[in-house]
Amino acid sequence: MLGSPSRFVRSWLTAVAVGSLLVGCGSSAEEPAGDEAKPAAKTDVTVEPIKASKELTDTNGVKVSLKKQPERIVCLFALCDDILTELGLVPTATNSTLLAHPDFLGEKKANEVDVIPGGFIAPEVEAILSHKPDLVIGLGDTHGKLAPALEGATTFWAMQPETWEDSVGYLRDVAALTGRTAEGEKAERTFRTKLAEAEKTPSDKTALIIYGSDENFGVATPEGDVAASLFPKIADYPWKSRGVEGSYSLEEILAQGVDVLFVETMSFGDADGKLSGKLAGNPLWSKIPAVRSGDVHEVNPEVWAKGRGTRSLGIVLDEATAALR
Repeated sequence: MLGSPSRFVRSWLTAVAVGSLLVGCGSSAEEPAGDEAKPAAKTDVTVEPIKASKELTDTNGVKVSLKKQPERIVCLFALCDDILTELGLVPTATNSTLLAHPDFLGEKKANEVDVIPGGFIAPEVEAILSHKPDLVIGLGDTHGKLAPALEGATTFWAMQPETWEDSVGYLRDVAALTGRTAEGEKAERTFRTKLAEAEKTPSDKTALIIYGSDENFGVATPEGDVAASLFPKIADYPWKSRGVEGSYSLEEILAQGVDVLFVETMSFGDADGKLSGKLAGNPLWSKIPAVRSGDVHEVNPEVWAKGRGTRSLGIVLDEATAALR
């Protein structure tokens, strides 16, 4: 079998594809994946007013303080790009390719946004500061190490989203800091309404999201993967986190009778390679019901794995519900 990578390795895999993921791999070794889970709580479509502020404590308890509303924002991971797009803003610079997606800026306009060199893991500090940013937003467990180098020159905000609720919280926080309160409320309401509508008619099919490369693969679980956190509301999703050292084998996946598979290909030695193609070399793969019925969907990892904001998650819901009908 191909082993499930640790949190850092999964971040590295995504980084090679210009982005990052939070890890989420299965249930504990003592618990079978199919244990009965509590029904997911119904999504509340109520949106509380957002109040503009220059200081706040974010959804994960990080304090952010600015002297003025930020106008020049540098994004070091795709959730930042997603949020700014929802608020009608464009980052001063980014190292994500999410903006090129047609449901964001599109390729032409995205090409007008400067790219931070150095890659996802090691964006160049000098390049970041050359844009004179009021605010730099990064992924905590990857970019936190940049904080000392940026201190005094700009404000660095380390986000750490793990569920869709976290992403909504960060949307609200950025809306408050930028003064885009009406836009933030509208984006949150649109997403909540879409999720509430989708969960009214959940599929009885068993779904699975896997991610990986030509080296290894992992199972995305609701405890640590933002897109996967939606799935208990819209399908049978019996996958629980085993922590960073846990993994699922193809034998375990086969035993769950997966009806619909979503595959996030993160990186390949062959640029055109697909994770589903790699796994096809294992004789167990062809026995999975989703594979037998042709219900394997290679999805866009820029949106499914890296976007993590309300616009990306809206696309995930559209694509997932269509496949699960």
